[in-house]
Amino acid sequence: MFLHIHTLAATSTMVWLRRLGGPGLILLGIADNSVIPLPGSMDVLTIWLSARQRDLWPYYAAMATVGALLGGYITYALAKKGGKQALERKFSRSKVEKLYHRFERWGFWTVTVPALLPPPFPMVPFLIAAGALQYSRKKFLGSLALGRGIRFFIIAFLGQAYGRAIASFFSKYYKPALFTLIGLAVLGGILAFAEYMRMRKKPRQSPATSRPKAA
Repeated sequence: MFLHIHTLAATSTMVWLRRLGGPGLILLGIADNSVIPLPGSMDVLTIWLSARQRDLWPYYAAMATVGALLGGYITYALAKKGGKQALERKFSRSKVEKLYHRFERWGFWTVTVPALLPPPFPMVPFLIAAGALQYSRKKFLGSLALGRGIRFFIIAFLGQAYGRAIASFFSKYYKPALFTLIGLAVLGGILAFAEYMRMRKKPRQSPATSRPKAA
């Protein structure tokens, strides 16, 4: 019963976001870059909208990028306020040390490259790490904008280029596509919650670290 209600609510939400168009991408971007990500949701909605209104694909790409920036900055700001302790409570010691080393070595590109990669590659750990390590706000926003901007402009362009085929697919398989998207979102939430509960049970560990180099 609960799953049925949750699915109906998620379906209604996705339909509502699609009808909103560009603003819907911003709202979804904020959610997708939070601590409970929605894998693949931004890509699908960007393609969907760009295929339906092919002349507006740059607009949808820009709105998706803005949504990702807003969501990413919220996560970054919360982690920055919590400091390194927030990062060390959420992730294992080995993962924390890897994130520290990546920021020390690559700086700017530590956020840009993950922002370019498609799901299921996790983006949230890098957003949290950037904030927890007090990484420069301007550099963080610049790196995230570069990575997400390139990704969403490519996705939106492909959406408009193959608009007829994509629109035909969604009109024919509307419900399966929508439920697949919802399933991925629910799975992402369950996995994030399970990881959160697992890390809460672990004792806090404080690996020897240093602040990331400015790059």
